[in-house]
Amino acid sequence: MAIKYEPVVTQSVADQISEQIRESITDGTLKVDDKLPTEEELARQFSVSRPTIREALKRLAAKSLIRSRRGPSGGTFVTAPSAEEMAEDLKTSVALMVTLGVFELSEIAEARHELELVCVRLAVERRTDAELDRMAAEIQLQKDETLIDEEFCASDVRFHRALVDATRSPVLQFQMFTVIEALQPVENMVIFHFRDRKTVIKQHEKILRAIRAEDLVAAEKSINEQMNYRRKTFAQAQEWRHKRDEKKAATI
Repeated sequence: MAIKYEPVVTQSVADQISEQIRESITDGTLKVDDKLPTEEELARQFSVSRPTIREALKRLAAKSLIRSRRGPSGGTFVTAPSAEEMAEDLKTSVALMVTLGVFELSEIAEARHELELVCVRLAVERRTDAELDRMAAEIQLQKDETLIDEEFCASDVRFHRALVDATRSPVLQFQMFTVIEALQPVENMVIFHFRDRKTVIKQHEKILRAIRAEDLVAAEKSINEQMNYRRKTFAQAQEWRHKRDEKKAATI
């Protein structure tokens, strides 16, 4: 497929080239499995050197937008990143934003509360025995008093992952990957000093019991109970951090 590209003459040439090709992919001009022109042909179209083209293609490959294939029928082809790859990239970005303080814990808790309510409503209607069994297995594991905090947190993540999977909604599963896989571990390690494991386990049991019984009212109530408990522990953690920071500042 012959595509006309405008030459670029400013700085970050490789970035501009990769962006132009990316736009051709996202707007549908280039489709999955379409073959790109050779490096030589692209260099001629963009009026740049082949090393510059090579660098631009590396950036597209890093985003899983193109792939290379050797042999007589080889070349560089448009590809589609998998949902898992995109979710993993999003997870990394969100975790970084939390670390840098772009998102406050209270903001995370509020958004998660609403999203979990949507998930539990669908889970009540669509759950299968497989998700119920996964949730039950995590509850049983959480009752092991020898679990260290990191292991309990990991089990908590898996419990909510099973709940999200029970929605049978690929869009929600993708959105909640960020919350469950990226934000929840951060949340857990902040609040684990202030939460009571037995309370969390009882809340999980209520959630599972309601979903198993297809009781929407009880399911919503149980999610509200756990999310409100998490918000309360967030507030306690933030207050503790604030006092700690004030104490440190006073000693300087």
